Amino acid sequence: MTFFWPIAALLLAATVATLLWPLLRRSAQADSPDSDAAAIAVLRDQKRTLDAECDAGTITREERDAGLTEITRRVAEEAIHSPSTHSAPPSRPTWLIAIALAAIIPVAAFLLYQRFGNPAATTVADVAARHDVSEQQIIAMVDSLAQKLKQRPDDAAGWVLLARSYQALGRFPEAAEAYAHAETLIHDEPNLLADYADALAMAQGRRFGGKPTELIERALGIDPAHKKALALAATMALEAHDSAASLAYWRRLAAQLPAGSDEAQQVAEVIAEIASQQGTGNGTGKPPAPITKANRAGRTVAAAAASSGTGGGAISGRVDIAAALASRVALNDTVFIFARAPVGSRMPLAILRIPAKELPKSFSLDDTMGMAPGVKLSSAPAVIVEARISKTGSATPQSGDLFGSSAPTKPGSADINITIDKVVQ
Repeated sequence: MTFFWPIAALLLAATVATLLWPLLRRSAQADSPDSDAAAIAVLRDQKRTLDAECDAGTITREERDAGLTEITRRVAEEAIHSPSTHSAPPSRPTWLIAIALAAIIPVAAFLLYQRFGNPAATTVADVAARHDVSEQQIIAMVDSLAQKLKQRPDDAAGWVLLARSYQALGRFPEAAEAYAHAETLIHDEPNLLADYADALAMAQGRRFGGKPTELIERALGIDPAHKKALALAATMALEAHDSAASLAYWRRLAAQLPAGSDEAQQVAEVIAEIASQQGTGNGTGKPPAPITKANRAGRTVAAAAASSGTGGGAISGRVDIAAALASRVALNDTVFIFARAPVGSRMPLAILRIPAKELPKSFSLDDTMGMAPGVKLSSAPAVIVEARISKTGSATPQSGDLFGSSAPTKPGSADINITIDKVVQ
């Protein structure tokens, strides 16, 4: 962060001074004459002389004592005013040792920090402290990625990331174009084909006719058990009023979902609805009416099914709206569900966009829903999952939007419950 290096430098300087001061002080004391010891030696010699003269009868005892008093007074005065009490400069070898230590200690500290510390943390923390990334900045980053990819048309991973970013932001025509470019670079990849079909259908007004149908068929031709492709194919069949084919796709998908999971429950409800309409018929010879629950659940289950096998880094749970705020939600509002770091940058590590009419919503977030290269949900030590209802459909929070969030949790967590119960002021 901004103050890390100045504080570290001050601490290092204090450490060096603490280590060098005793060395220089001892050297000065060792190199200066011991004036007190010299004065005491003189006092002893003169006392012995006075004692000898007194014993020889040369001077009286009173004269000896008077002389001894005078000598003691002079020695004391000299000790007080003697310049020898000031330390002399340290010797040349001591200065060389001091200079060497002053150079070695900071260099060793820096090298040890580079080896065993986390230098990147200061850069990340500094960026996070100075740039609390907003959704508007995220949009700018996605647009910047698009500009860079114009200079790198062969960057397949970059085009996939751009397509998924556009899709998360609800910019489906641009997402479809990016997927189309990625598909020319990555051949016969069912995940890519299913995502491309989904984005293209959304760009066509939620219609699967034409190219999306071709893409879904190709994905299932490569992987007949592909979960998202099966869910999309089931929804596509309903759109074509082919309830028998749709039912077959849903049953194939149901066989792969964990028993008791939210996705399995939703698929079971869809199968029951389709089977019910098949059993009753309408006696008119016309195609059956659209099956609303199945149409509504198709993409919901598709997204959840696609992410259910992405590994231990996925986070799943359920989003609901507080009863006190339910009346403020319109069916055409947009819900953003995203995971972000608990502190610092608010850049989503994974993001999902759904219509508000799907609430309450079971969700799953994983690394495929990232918004920036190299930023992975699974690598974060902890995240907060937040859900926000946008009245305008904008990724940037606006006054009046509704939101709720989870407590910090680790990637791989499940059964996270988020209640949208607050209002953006």
